[in-house]
Amino acid sequence: MKKTNSVAGGSAGKANAKPKDVDEYLAGVPEPARSTLQRMRAVIRSAAPAEATEAISYRIPTFRYHGALVAFAAFSDHCSLFPMGSSAIVAFRDELKGYQTSKGTIRFPVDKPLPAALVKKIVKARVAQNERKKTR
Repeated sequence: MKKTNSVAGGSAGKANAKPKDVDEYLAGVPEPARSTLQRMRAVIRSAAPAEATEAISYRIPTFRYHGALVAFAAFSDHCSLFPMGSSAIVAFRDELKGYQTSKGTIRFPVDKPLPAALVKKIVKARVAQNERKKTR
């Protein structure tokens, strides 16, 4: 299987350095992927609860709310949204037709973000899933 390299594993000029925050991560992403991920970040923020936090986990931007919520990243030939498992991918499989998916990844072109409405649905489904886990 072909391994895909992240284009923004660290700050600009320090490919092996862990970015300290999401802003630093995005600063190291070339266009048009940077704009695509900035839009995705805004959509995720709008759908996630106010208590959700941003962090860098495994060298990529991750939103946390009662555990990992979703993450996103840029690679040399695509961007990805990571809904932290397969349940959201299965739940929205009809809406994800036309996108390459795997067990925990949704891939999309660097210059064409996932539809905002779909990202919001995925985030809200993940919020509900994490809230159910918390109450157990």
